[in-house]
Amino acid sequence: MGTKEKDKDFRYGIIDFERRGYPRAKVRLPIEYRRVDSATKQSARTGNVSEGGFGIFFPERLEIGEQLKVKLFLSSGPSLVTIDALVEVVWMDMEAVESSGEYRSGVKFIDISEEAVAQLKTFLQEFLC
Repeated sequence: MGTKEKDKDFRYGIIDFERRGYPRAKVRLPIEYRRVDSATKQSARTGNVSEGGFGIFFPERLEIGEQLKVKLFLSSGPSLVTIDALVEVVWMDMEAVESSGEYRSGVKFIDISEEAVAQLKTFLQEFLC
């Protein structure tokens, strides 16, 4: 590679830039979820939470692109705040975590009210500051 070619090539090392749009708080919260076409509710827990979505541990394997109705339970001081939202599974670890039998996954918010976003932001400020 000539000097002129090398000057144009800026990839000298590996840099892993964070691709998430929002910072995540590492916090375990209880979740209640159900598939959009089902009335059967299941329980899960978060691994981390952000304004754009959250990491979650499901008791079952789900499909990428599957939409779920979720209820996220936030403890805010002496009170409990619940957030209802529609989420989409964006990634799924197909191997269950051996110790717990849970499937690690990530979901993004598809439909969430402005009030719920404000409550979530307030909750996350405690962990991100």
